[in-house]
Amino acid sequence: MTPRRPGLREAALGLGAYGAYMAVRRAVLTPAGRRRARRNADGMIRLERRLGVDLEPAVQRAALRAPGLIHALHLGYAAANIGLSVSWLVALQRRGDPGYARERRAALAAFLGALPVFLALPMAPPRTRPDYVVDTMAATGINIEHPLPLRFYNPIAAMPSHHVAFAVVSGVGLARRARRPWGRVAWRAYPVVVALVVLATGNHYALDVPAGAALGAAARALTR
Repeated sequence: MTPRRPGLREAALGLGAYGAYMAVRRAVLTPAGRRRARRNADGMIRLERRLGVDLEPAVQRAALRAPGLIHALHLGYAAANIGLSVSWLVALQRRGDPGYARERRAALAAFLGALPVFLALPMAPPRTRPDYVVDTMAATGINIEHPLPLRFYNPIAAMPSHHVAFAVVSGVGLARRARRPWGRVAWRAYPVVVALVVLATGNHYALDVPAGAALGAAARALTR
């Protein structure tokens, strides 16, 4: 395999996908969109309670029992998941992995596949409901609703979980390339770890997790 450097095509694809994401953000992140997102969040909580799957408070209480754990979870949510999803694609491309193009397509499909749902069903995350869960980020001095970070992401895009979708896409690909059995097991368990992180930090609802996992699995299946 011949090592290669990321080129203009990769940059164009990445910027194009992010541009589409930001276009959806601009369309929904309005005062009316915020109100709609809160109503959808209320409906999600009612639905989860009816189904008996309102797991977010219990998962968060368990995480808060371990001193210092929540800071690690914040790092995992804010940086590690996205960093891994991008960096491993860069590594595949640089070393000329024959499966790189497929993995890139799967990642793009997972990223773009959520956008119609973000547009049609804007949803505020659980952390915006102090009567339901704790906003652990705000409690530890991290304000992701500050105007500066708010310029770069959509705060009312809880359903489906992009993080879990990326974890499925990356985890399956990494498991297939792992040389040792324990590595394959660890990478296949990676989406479960990400699911616990997004629930414990109050960034996603329990039903966002299977929706994100289904999106990731569909992205892999459709881009073979």
